Amino acid sequence: MDQLLTTGQVITTEASNLPCTIYELLGSGGQGEVYRATLKNTTVALKWYYPAYLKEDVSLRQRLEKAVASGPPTDRFLWPLSIVSDSKLEGFGYVMYIREPQYKGIIDLVKRRIDPSFRALVTAALGLVDSFFQLHAKGLCYCDISFGNVFFAPDTGDILICDNDNVAPNGGAHGAILGTAGFMAPEIVLGKAAPSKQSDLYSLAVLLFYMFMVHHPLEGKKEAEIRCLDMPARKKLYGAEPVFIFNPDDESNRPVPGIHDNAIACWEIYPLFLRDLFTKAFTEGLIDPENGRITEGIWRPAMVRLRDSLLYCSHCSSENFYDADALKASGGKPAICWSCSAEVSPPARIRIGRNIIMLNYDTKLFPHHVDDSKLYDFSKPVAEIAQSPNDSNSWGLTNLSSTNWVSTTLEGTVKEIEPGQSATLMAGLKINFGKSEGEIRL
Repeated sequence: MDQLLTTGQVITTEASNLPCTIYELLGSGGQGEVYRATLKNTTVALKWYYPAYLKEDVSLRQRLEKAVASGPPTDRFLWPLSIVSDSKLEGFGYVMYIREPQYKGIIDLVKRRIDPSFRALVTAALGLVDSFFQLHAKGLCYCDISFGNVFFAPDTGDILICDNDNVAPNGGAHGAILGTAGFMAPEIVLGKAAPSKQSDLYSLAVLLFYMFMVHHPLEGKKEAEIRCLDMPARKKLYGAEPVFIFNPDDESNRPVPGIHDNAIACWEIYPLFLRDLFTKAFTEGLIDPENGRITEGIWRPAMVRLRDSLLYCSHCSSENFYDADALKASGGKPAICWSCSAEVSPPARIRIGRNIIMLNYDTKLFPHHVDDSKLYDFSKPVAEIAQSPNDSNSWGLTNLSSTNWVSTTLEGTVKEIEPGQSATLMAGLKINFGKSEGEIRL
């Protein structure tokens, strides 16, 4: 099949009349083709639309113009930089920054082609929910959240969101794309509503479930019994009669051992508070789009809490999660490592307000933790755990901020902790960070 554009061809940006030179074809889809190109000596991606698709999506140019003018909600979006066109060609396209090779698709996680740490996975989830929070705060909806549109760096958890030409005003004219099969909200599957912020919230919950459970939240026994997953079957499974695989009041769609082993194994790994959120998202959220869906305002603190609860098994070093709710419910019964089945003892931890942060050997505290006016600010650490150079069994919390702390022991000894100094971890030690106070627990 012939390409829409050819190597060496020059396409011009409409706003600034800059030349954009085509380098190579990167891929194609239902909307058009994506090329590697150069713009002002910078490598970019250029998406050029099929003329037939432009006839379907009549509001596309208007949406792209608004997107270019407004700019991205955050730098995690591979946002349209400029519309491009050529007087000799039918149609148009747009340029965006190119995705660097360290970013992998969520599909790579599902297919087990990558194996990120829990910390990287939770960091990616936090970046994801924060990004869509910023998008929705601008009165926009994404319309097609799925694992085909999100990429993350397995080593760090940094994310990128692509295909932003689907973005539309919430409640306004949207494109020809209604969503991706399996990610569309029931009301979209049944044709009862158009894409909106509320359907975005459903799709986001599905994506998060995929990330943590490596499985779809509605694919259990009912899906296993379907011989042909055709359109009527999909409509029933995802739209007319959806049942969460871990619905506490309906066991008709439980995961089947030998078929849905990822979901069975992963579900018990995570703390109760996260499982409760997924349960609400796929019970109440299936039937009540307005009130039953989990908003980013709930997901964001949950993701921070999840990352703060990470700890390491002392026997096999695998990451586990501290679950205060499960610990209380069991009467203090020790948690069991999901990897080696040994008992997991929590490390020293610090309570700051209502938050408990595990103080592992690699833990860092950020402005988010110590200053309520800087919520979700993880730009630069203000403290980190460090081992004493004189005693390998002694650990301290090092002050990385520019202000002094004040520590107080149970005996009442007060000490000022200057930048670069450490407060030795001991039970009951209180540390005043200036805007908040933390207490060490062992």
